[in-house]
Amino acid sequence: MTTSNLVQRAAGPDFGAVGGSGNLRQIIGALLTYGLMFACLMLIISAAAWAISSSNGSWQSAAKAKAGVFVALGGAALTGGALAWANWLLDVGAAL
Repeated sequence: MTTSNLVQRAAGPDFGAVGGSGNLRQIIGALLTYGLMFACLMLIISAAAWAISSSNGSWQSAAKAKAGVFVALGGAALTGGALAWANWLLDVGAAL
């Protein structure tokens, strides 16, 4: 093994060394899928609560539902981008 090859191996994780890494990838993918589904469900429920409370004149409930919409959007964006972000970090780590 050459020195540059050794440096590259030290910079990035070796997923081949982990037993059952295929199962681990499937579990992580399933968790991201469930997280995205729950974030979208929260978005729908919060948007409906925002619309109903705004039409009824309950500004306090509308403000809380609006905050729920923004939290759900942030959660969906973070969950959806988690895999791309992790791949980017792995690519940056391998290039160092």
